[in-house]
Amino acid sequence: MQRIVYLERDSVIAKVRRPVFAHEWIEYPATRPEQVVERLAGASIAIINKLPLPAAAIAVLPALKMVAIAATGTNIVDLDACRARGIVVANIRGYAEHTVPEHVMALLLALSRNLIAWRKTLQAGRWQQADQFCLFDHPIRDLHGATLGLIGAGSLGSGVARLAEAFGMRVLRAEHKGAATVRPGYTAFAEVLAAADALSLHCPLNDETGHLIGEAELRAMKPSALLINTARGGIVDEAALIRALQEGWIAGAGFDVITAEPPPAGHPMLDPQLLALPNFLLTPHVAWASRPAMQTLADQLIDNIEAFVAGRLQNRVA
Repeated sequence: MQRIVYLERDSVIAKVRRPVFAHEWIEYPATRPEQVVERLAGASIAIINKLPLPAAAIAVLPALKMVAIAATGTNIVDLDACRARGIVVANIRGYAEHTVPEHVMALLLALSRNLIAWRKTLQAGRWQQADQFCLFDHPIRDLHGATLGLIGAGSLGSGVARLAEAFGMRVLRAEHKGAATVRPGYTAFAEVLAAADALSLHCPLNDETGHLIGEAELRAMKPSALLINTARGGIVDEAALIRALQEGWIAGAGFDVITAEPPPAGHPMLDPQLLALPNFLLTPHVAWASRPAMQTLADQLIDNIEAFVAGRLQNRVA
């Protein structure tokens, strides 16, 4: 009988049905990293979301046969260690193809139309003091006619492209940084940086994409450009981003992710002065978390587990 241990049940707000095969189900609302090995002892299937599962932990879990990631990102698991042991790793795909693109467009719209600055203006009583029916304190830009650069053209990037094109934006899909050739339908990385009125990130975090956007890339963007990151925090050099916002290298940024989640006290991306900027929006990794998307995730999670037990490959990454 399979023993299934779900280490982070509260990370998904959805109904999780039980697999159809005989099993023992154990779940914990949350788990600390130092509790992982103890709680997975004897488990054949582990369900995790953001908890790291390093090689050292895998080495002392001899019963483990499958790691079911309740998310798309796989950087939390040592995939090489799993392959060496023959442990199957499966992730979730396509569940956020509507909710993340909608969040991206919400950030773009809020920044382009200066909604935060306008709210502060109203709170300060400026409208009541106006000589005419409206105010012109803050510039408003349309998405229509603007150029959106996409880094990452999977289901999420493609979903953003569809919405952006519906707004009348020109979409450029960036080729890999440093690529010797440019694939059909793509544009050289440096050209996208230079041309984009807004740049949206949709790539995984790995050795190649860590600090993909640093000081050089931020300075290569238009001073009027916006940077949107709903992918992973480490893709952007946060220190360089903060300087870019403070010194005006770019016009603004909308982020849903940072390098440490949940952030420790004093994390620079939560500095009160930074959060007070009208051209910086930060949400707490919720772009994926609409109720319909979470239910799709939960259903696919169990589908992946049932496929593994039935001997079928589904969403396998290792």
